[in-house]
Amino acid sequence: MDVSVDGTEKFVIGVDYGTLSGRAVVVRVRDGKELGSGVFDYPHAVVTGELPEDTAGVAGIRLPGEWALQVPDDYREVLRHAVPAAIADAGIDPAAVVGIATDFTACTMVPVKADGTPLSELPGFADRPHSYVKLWRHHAAQPQADRINALAAERGESWLPRYGGLISSEWEFAKGLQLLEEDPESYAAMDRWVEAADWIVWQLCGDYVRNACTAGYKGIYQDGRYPSEEFLAALNPEFKDFVSAKLQHTIGRLGDAAGRLTAEAAAWTGLPEGIAVAVGNVDAHVTAPAAKAVEPGQLVAIMGTSTCHVLNGDELREVPGMCGVVDGGIVDGLWGYEAGQSGVGDIFGWFTRNGVPPEYHQGAKAAGLGIHEYLTELASGQAIGQHGLIALDWHSGNRSVLVDHELSALVVGQTLATRPEDVYRALLEATAFGTRTIVDAFRDSGVPVKEFIVAGGLLKNELLMQIYADVTGLQLSTIGSAQGPALGSAIHAAVAAGKYPNIRVAAAAMGSAPGAVYTPIPENVAAYEELFREYRTLHDYFGRGANEVMHRLKAIQRNAVRPLVTKTLLTEGVPA
Repeated sequence: MDVSVDGTEKFVIGVDYGTLSGRAVVVRVRDGKELGSGVFDYPHAVVTGELPEDTAGVAGIRLPGEWALQVPDDYREVLRHAVPAAIADAGIDPAAVVGIATDFTACTMVPVKADGTPLSELPGFADRPHSYVKLWRHHAAQPQADRINALAAERGESWLPRYGGLISSEWEFAKGLQLLEEDPESYAAMDRWVEAADWIVWQLCGDYVRNACTAGYKGIYQDGRYPSEEFLAALNPEFKDFVSAKLQHTIGRLGDAAGRLTAEAAAWTGLPEGIAVAVGNVDAHVTAPAAKAVEPGQLVAIMGTSTCHVLNGDELREVPGMCGVVDGGIVDGLWGYEAGQSGVGDIFGWFTRNGVPPEYHQGAKAAGLGIHEYLTELASGQAIGQHGLIALDWHSGNRSVLVDHELSALVVGQTLATRPEDVYRALLEATAFGTRTIVDAFRDSGVPVKEFIVAGGLLKNELLMQIYADVTGLQLSTIGSAQGPALGSAIHAAVAAGKYPNIRVAAAAMGSAPGAVYTPIPENVAAYEELFREYRTLHDYFGRGANEVMHRLKAIQRNAVRPLVTKTLLTEGVPA
């Protein structure tokens, strides 16, 4: 394969936009070797409590509990800082870079004007919550998602089974309907409702191209079309032209070039003007090529704050509770399946911040360990089931297979003898049980799962990896790269630059070698089988309608905070 024009080495840049930061990596086209990286933390992180303060230092308005927003310029700052840092770290000549590609958390939506300017950057909109980026974990559109699901089921919409029978509140139609109904002025001012994965590409090349991945998985784009105007009008008459007026645009195939790097973006990044900019993608889906997992039956779990599971299959199957199945959603020629868990690393982090007493933090410091490592060490000496606990991993709701973000977490079995390491291990196990539930759903629907490959920050926890192998009964291998999504994006950049003919060929040449391998231990598999049955009992009892207490508590919570939120919104930015 010819990977250069003049005999010198050529390089590509992959940029991975996560929940809290953006990471750039410089990759050699010839063999995928990672030569340098840079990281930039978003200055505004995740906006949940209140909007950012204004230029005069006045605090922004308060937000309800289900809201999760971001500031779009934080994403540009990644290009200004992380990309030059990666080039400097690699020590390469920027002139040798032939392409750049990005991936993003999804579904993360940006309301913009026709030229791509976010509404939150316009005069008069900085104090409007709906003018900001709605992050993937924004779950305030659950009522709209419920209506979409009910109407689609009533009408027998053909696209609904492709999503396991349920549309998530995280996705763009539910979030768009919420925007219309709660802030019609912002909705009217918005010219385009854009996935962040496509908005950042727009910033790089000046062209708006919708990527086939998020359009299919998050945008209800199936068989070449979106939901009909009749369906949208039945949801809300003002929503009738949502697709034609706010959403419709060119669909770009994964691995294609969306355009060429503009002079402005070249100045931000220090890269040559005119190099290829790949069509956008999702962090999970680009990781499959990075892990050389592009064949049917290879399940890739990208485990970080949340987990996304992606899998290729030869045939179209309808899998209950999945996030979607899309033709070419991961690589051309195969059906790409997606599932996920809304909270994983977030759950462990929440517990260490809120459920661990000071003496444990002091003990971790004395041992020279982080609190996660310290709790893992304490928990690793336990026999399976010794803590007497079962937990439900629904701190951020359930993405798959229940697709219900009104659900909440639960720990059963606590006594006065329960210790922090007991709960910590139970939470680790709960997320593994959630993944097992997803694996079972695939298999029960005729989609084989033959291998389990893990990428993301959590693969460093050896206890967690062994638990997942034992709970699923699958041999588990980890990706050798610490920057799986960024490497996957770089692979797409190489294809977009014309250095490889397609993603499969590029993955074979540039993908990462496996890291650690974990084999299921037969006695552990048997022990976890017993606990998993108890997990499934709780899962079905609270998640499938036998007991609606979690939904009732959410409704009580929402009604309790609504007067405060309404009062705050009516003051138009003046703090309550």
